[in-house]
Amino acid sequence: MGQIIDRKPARLQKYDYTRGNTVFVTICVEGRKNLLGKILSPETETDRPHIELSRIGQTADRYARTIPGIENYVIMPNHVHMLIRNAEGENISSKIRGWKFMITKEIGTGIWQRSFYDHVIRDEKDYLTKWQYIENNPSKWVIDRYYQA
Repeated sequence: MGQIIDRKPARLQKYDYTRGNTVFVTICVEGRKNLLGKILSPETETDRPHIELSRIGQTADRYARTIPGIENYVIMPNHVHMLIRNAEGENISSKIRGWKFMITKEIGTGIWQRSFYDHVIRDEKDYLTKWQYIENNPSKWVIDRYYQA
């Protein structure tokens, strides 16, 4: 029988996630399998590494564009980072759950880890840092904490 994993809650305790805010989210593929695509090396010196999305990655991309409040995102081979602005009363968990559901329904199987990591953006500097992280993530794939060859 498999070992039960005791997960530490990643959510801020006693934080009202339904008040207007911007949240940086990381969603991982179960087992961190590279199902969403692969990072391609630059073709010229002025190019940057970029991701070639798999069929599943293309599905994830199509549904990411429909998330209310999505401001920036990057799909990596085995995880996704998003910056999502929530209006008052909106719930980040509902948005992510709906996104995962639509992908699962279309591809016919679940691929996502049960939960996700979130970070509430605290100020403009924090926002810009997360924005740059998303923009530069494909260039840093081989040193990424989620890297799997």
